Amino acid sequence: MENKPTFLFEKANYKLLLIGLGVIALGFILMTGGGSDDPNVFNESVFDFRRIRLAPTVVLIGFGIAIWSIFKKAK
Repeated sequence: MENKPTFLFEKANYKLLLIGLGVIALGFILMTGGGSDDPNVFNESVFDFRRIRLAPTVVLIGFGIAIWSIFKKAK
């Protein structure tokens, strides 16, 4: 009798999970930047659309994909 290792999820679930993690990483990359080299000078680019609206939305979409990959049923 041969015991084959069984995985908790299927291959498609792991692919979706990796895609979700990639989207989350992309969101955090979009949040970077906007600082100032001189602490006495305020930089308005901190409040860009990309950092305030787009990046958090991309991160939440990534979390949604990751959660969906966990709950996705096998065929």
